[in-house]
Parts: sequence; structure tokens; C-alpha cells
Amino acid sequence: MLHLRRFRAGDEAALADICLRTADAGADATGVFADDDIWAAVFVLPYVERHQDLAFVVADDEDRPVGYVVGTDDTRAFEDWFARDWWPRAGSRWPRPAADDTSRQAGTLRYAAGRRAGAEPYGDRHPAHLHIDLLPEAQRQGWGRRLIDRLGVELRGRGVTGLHLVASTDNTAALAFYDRIGLERLPSHNGVQAFGRDLASL
Repeated sequence: MLHLRRFRAGDEAALADICLRTADAGADATGVFADDDIWAAVFVLPYVERHQDLAFVVADDEDRPVGYVVGTDDTRAFEDWFARDWWPRAGSRWPRPAADDTSRQAGTLRYAAGRRAGAEPYGDRHPAHLHIDLLPEAQRQGWGRRLIDRLGVELRGRGVTGLHLVASTDNTAALAFYDRIGLERLPSHNGVQAFGRDLASL
């Protein structure tokens, strides 16, 4: 049976695989980039390096992760760390995109290189943020809600007042899910939809 547990050292490869297999607006992104590893280096591995205590997984009968939630309790501090410590190490594998490169890979690498405290407005009212992904075998069974709630309880215990997440507007299933579990839609940039939750109500 599927079960929820904390992230453990050694889960990194499984989480990177889940990230890749759900990165294309919820679909498999294998082959979308010249190097599949970019996805996890931007969207999941920095979180489990800095905040293993804020990472939870849904695991199968063999205790293999098939879904996860990762996050930070302080978006501003995390983005400063990402820019100062993480991306200079992890991102050194990939050259800076040419100015005229309009590919999706180039856009993602530019996004990673430009992350910094205050670059996004959502952390002011909702200081924590998360990323969540589940493989098809863990979807439509309530695990997404449980993962977000579990992280929310952990954050509230630390005195965090709110959390947010950002999804592509192409990922219509995810948008519907976040609406369904009662997250608040926030003013957002073109192409993405941000959601917030007040943790005082948990």
C-alpha cells in the first residue's frame, strides 16, 4: 500500500525521476531538454539539500517514492542561498544560453540564474513555498492534499504564517486540484498561476 513518510537521504534519485516524469505541465518531460537533469537541479534537489526536514514522500510497497512535496519555510532566505551557493555549483554544468536562444531550456536556465530574494512577490504575504509532484499511480487518491497538509502543519509549528506555490497555466489538472483543495488564487504573471494558503487555519 502507498504510505506517507519523511524524505530520507538516498531518495534523491527517485525524486529527480518523479520531477522529470511530471515536469511538462504534469506530463513526462523526458527529452524536452538536451539534458534531463536540469529539471531536478532547479525544482527539487536544492530543496532536499537545504530542507530535508521539510520534504515528505508518498512511497509504494517497496518504500520507493512515487510522489513528494518539498519546500522552504523562508522563501527570501532560500532564494538567496540558491543564488549564492546552489546554482553556482549545480548550474555550472550548463553554459549560459545565448541571448537569441528562445528555447524552453534556455528560459529555464535563465530563470534559475536569475533567482534571488524578492524576485517574486508571493513570499511577502506567504513566506513559505512548495513544489509537489506525483506519478500517475499516486494521483486521484488524496495523496496530494495529504502532502500539502502535512507540510502545512510542519510549517505552522515553526510559526510560519502562509505558504504559496506556482503552477504553469498549461497544467489545467493541477490548477483544478489546487482550487478543489481550497488554495487561494493570487495575482500572477503571464503563463503561471500562483496559489496561497493561510496556515493559521490548519
